[in-house]
Amino acid sequence: MGLTITRTLPYDFQRLSGKASWDRVVRGGPGRCMPGPGAVGGERDVALKGESGRLTALDALRGLAVAGMILVNSPGDWRISWPQLHHADWHGWTLADFVFPGFLFSAGMALGLSFPRTVDGALWHKVLKRVALLMLIGLALNLLPDLNLATLRIPGILQRIALCYLLGLAIGVATGRRDAAGRVTFSPEWLGVAAAGLLLLYWVLLATVGGGQLDPAGNLGARIDRAVFTVSHLWLYGTDASGAVVYDPEGLLSTIPATANLLAGMIAGIAWRRRGEGAWPWLLGAGVALLVLGLALDPWVPINKRIWTPSFALLSIGVALAVLVLLGALLRARPGRWVAAPLMVLGGNAILAFILSQLLGVAGGIGWLPGGQSPQGWGFGVAKSIIADPYLASFACAVAVLALVVLILVPLQRRGIHLRL
Repeated sequence: MGLTITRTLPYDFQRLSGKASWDRVVRGGPGRCMPGPGAVGGERDVALKGESGRLTALDALRGLAVAGMILVNSPGDWRISWPQLHHADWHGWTLADFVFPGFLFSAGMALGLSFPRTVDGALWHKVLKRVALLMLIGLALNLLPDLNLATLRIPGILQRIALCYLLGLAIGVATGRRDAAGRVTFSPEWLGVAAAGLLLLYWVLLATVGGGQLDPAGNLGARIDRAVFTVSHLWLYGTDASGAVVYDPEGLLSTIPATANLLAGMIAGIAWRRRGEGAWPWLLGAGVALLVLGLALDPWVPINKRIWTPSFALLSIGVALAVLVLLGALLRARPGRWVAAPLMVLGGNAILAFILSQLLGVAGGIGWLPGGQSPQGWGFGVAKSIIADPYLASFACAVAVLALVVLILVPLQRRGIHLRL
C-alpha cells in the first residue's frame, strides 16, 4: 500500500576519499538522488555541475533531524537528562524543540525538489495512499506496547507529517502554475504568502475564538482535541499543573502553523533548484532574519513548541535554514563528509530510522530481562559503571541507540536500498 523499495548502485565505505565513491555514499549511485519521505515519487536528479554538497545537504539535514529525535527520546533515564534534551515545559525553547520542525522542513524541501511534474489523478492516488500509510504506521506505533485501543493516542509525529504533507502539496498545486501538458510548477512567492497566511490565521483563531488563552488546558487547540479525540486518546504527558491530561502537542489545530514549516522547506527546495549554491547566501540571510523575527515577537507572541505558536514557527524555520547552509558548507570538505556519513545513512532511510528507534524504545522499556529489569535500565547501569557523571552516562545510552540504528541501516545504504512511502 504505497511502500516502495528503490535500489541504486552500491558503494564502499572504505573508498570515501574520491569524489565518485562519495557520490555513491550520498546519492546511492552516480547521478542518483536518494528518495525522501517528503518527495512525491522521489526527488529527481537536480544536481548541477560543480555543486558538491547540493543534494547531500538535504539528506544530512534529514539525518540530523532523525538523530536528534533518537538522542532526545532514548536517554538511559528520563529523569537524568540534560535540559537541552528535554522539550520546554511550556513557553520558551530548547534545542530539542527544533528537531521535529527540522524534519518537517526537510520533508518540504524534498517536495519542492520533486516539482515541476504532472499533477493528475494518478499522482493524487499515490499521495493519498502515502498519507494513509503514514497515519496507519503512526497509530500502530502509538498502540505499542499495551495494544489497548481504549487508550490509543490518535495524534502523533507521523500523523502530523502526513497532514502537513497533504496540506502543503495541496497549497503548492493550488497556487502553482500549470502548463498545457498539466505540469505544475510551484510558485515560491505564493507559497510564502500562504505560509504567512497560515500563521496569521492560527494566531487570530487563538486570540479571538480561543479568547487569547495560551495555557495547557484553555488554549483553543487543546479544547478542540479534547472534544474531537477525547482525553483518553491524547498524549499521556500532555498535562496541566494538576496532572490531568488536557492537550496533545501534535493536535489538530496546531497542524496549521506546522504546515508553514513544510512550506518554507518547499521554498528552500525551489531556491536551491533554481540558483544552486548561489542560493546559500539568500537562504542564510532569510534564516537569520526569521530567527531574529521569531525571537523579537516572543514578548507578544510567546515561543511555544507545544502549541506551535507563530513565533516558534518563524524561529524554527530560521534555525532549519541556517543549519541547512552550515551542512552544505561542511559537506564541501572531505573531513566534513566523513563526519556527516552517519547522517547520510539516517537521511537515506529517514522514516525507517524513526520507526526502528521507536521499536527499540518500546522493547528497551519492557522488563523482560532476569529480575524484571528492562534493557534500558540494564544499559544505564552499565553506562554508570563506566562513566561517573550520571547525565553523561544517560546521554551515552542515547548515543548507543543512535549507533545501533545507524548500524542496522548501513547494509541497506551500502547496497543503495532506500525504503520510502
